[in-house]
Amino acid sequence: MSQVISKFILKILGWRLDIPPKPWPEKYVIIVLPHTSNWDFPLGLLVRSAIGEKVGYVGKASLFRPPFGILFRMLGGIPVDRSRRNNFVDAVVDKFEDQKEMKISIAPEGTRKRVDKLRTGFYYIAKGAGVPILLCKFDYGNKLIGISTPFYLTDDQEKDFSTIFAYFEGVKGKNPGLGYQP
Repeated sequence: MSQVISKFILKILGWRLDIPPKPWPEKYVIIVLPHTSNWDFPLGLLVRSAIGEKVGYVGKASLFRPPFGILFRMLGGIPVDRSRRNNFVDAVVDKFEDQKEMKISIAPEGTRKRVDKLRTGFYYIAKGAGVPILLCKFDYGNKLIGISTPFYLTDDQEKDFSTIFAYFEGVKGKNPGLGYQP
């Protein structure tokens, strides 16, 4: 879908975009919070098109089974098998190292249910690959999709997470009682 059409659809639906100026880095991890509804996926596809960025996404492996698995892969999906321990972080870091340009989206809640803490794989992927994180909020309460400037991690994990949590403070998901609430 073209960038102009995607922006038009978002506008018709009442959404506003608040994004930093380009150019953006050739490699980054973008985390999207909160993830409380199946509607976040089509909204994310519209946003990806509207901002003109070729961003893949990480999803649970069961989404990639037939008959829809082919479609999810065509849309840039990378399956994650959460049923067993694996070296997913290391595998993604290796992919970053092998690519000139790579951008992936991760929902660190790992589910659309209520969670008390975020999964931290996104952090270790960005840290291991030496790439920045962009923070993306789907604020259904204000019909605002915000994306931060690139956030480069420090050697202080606690400080990094404080910065991340502050960006998402007060953001309402489609189903406000679900997801992570800092």
